[in-house]
Amino acid sequence: MSKKLFPFAVFIAVFLGAAFAPGQSEDPKARELARKIDDLYRSDSSYARIEMEIVTPDWRRTLALKGWTQGQSKTLIRILEPKKEAGIGTLRLGNEMWNYLPKTDKVIKIPPSMMMSSWMGSDFTNDDLVKEFTFVDDFTFRMVTPPEAEKGILYLECRPKPGVAVVWDKIVIAVAEADTLPVWQKFYDEKGQVARIMSYSEVRTFGRRTVPAVMEMVPRTKTGCKTVLRYREIQFDLSLKDDLFSLRALRSGK
Repeated sequence: MSKKLFPFAVFIAVFLGAAFAPGQSEDPKARELARKIDDLYRSDSSYARIEMEIVTPDWRRTLALKGWTQGQSKTLIRILEPKKEAGIGTLRLGNEMWNYLPKTDKVIKIPPSMMMSSWMGSDFTNDDLVKEFTFVDDFTFRMVTPPEAEKGILYLECRPKPGVAVVWDKIVIAVAEADTLPVWQKFYDEKGQVARIMSYSEVRTFGRRTVPAVMEMVPRTKTGCKTVLRYREIQFDLSLKDDLFSLRALRSGK
């Protein structure tokens, strides 16, 4: 059954030491935690309404978004508010991605070199928006106990496998032992420094799925900046038309 990680469930979202050698056996508990993180927001198809608040030392703004996913390779996201940005859209089909700008009525293809660029001035990147990897398939992982470990929290350290196009040296995920929901993720750069932290909060049940409804991304390289995502509505495994995920639909602005 093909499944797709919902946008931002980084993400998306977000979006985890010694590296494992290829073929080295992995801790079954670590693998199960990685699978649960991958599956947290996944479904064969989905629809959501999201509020994105972008905060900097000089200004803040809030965007209202809606988005759909289907399978492993189709994502469409549309900005609803504010009025001056309403209609801007992002479409992903496989490894290709486009933005639609209604003011100029232009569709712009996003090159692979721009996948780590900011999306709409936020602290999430284009890659976060349409996450292209899974922890189970693209990372090696192990359970760790950091010096600052807290009681009731499990810690999973993940490193990308050779050849996987991931900019992070490693990602460390803190997971609540009681419900195996993520508490935070720390993203480390190639120098071993924490580059950004994504925190999860406000656990809610949408249909039959219980997930954190709020994600907060804080870059360590930009003082006073953060981006907060609030899921207002999520529907999983619904029927969607294939032509929803097309350049024509992207340009329609609907």
